[in-house]
Amino acid sequence: MAKEVSALIKLQIKGGVANPSPPVGPALGSKGVNIMEFCKQFNARTQDMMGKIVPVIITVYKDKSFEFILKAPPVAIQIRELAALKKGSAEPNRIKVGSISWDQVRTIAESKVKDLNSFTIESSMKMVAGTARSMGVKVTGDAPFDND
Repeated sequence: MAKEVSALIKLQIKGGVANPSPPVGPALGSKGVNIMEFCKQFNARTQDMMGKIVPVIITVYKDKSFEFILKAPPVAIQIRELAALKKGSAEPNRIKVGSISWDQVRTIAESKVKDLNSFTIESSMKMVAGTARSMGVKVTGDAPFDND
């Protein structure tokens, strides 16, 4: 028989460095989850993503046990990393703060495709390019697909 779900918690935590301080502690403590156990498991599973923001969905059950699913880092974070930016543009339609190539867009789309609601890599690439545009990051080169 399946366990009864008590709560779903969505958090974004730096990989490999989760600790009981906010936002982790209060979010899990209010649901009765063993915070230190979560931190140990999360840090063990995210050692290879040290310091990167990692979205996590925690399923809490009625018996206070839990399991969690790790997602790929957000697209905006990956774009900032590739373009070597601290933040996006305050006026993305006028002020461009960096640029990335279509090959880099493909790399981000391939890493994030399982978390996006798209069926093809091309549509995922369009989503990533749109995020880049809204951050004031220019996508250089010719698009490897037909623009609609």
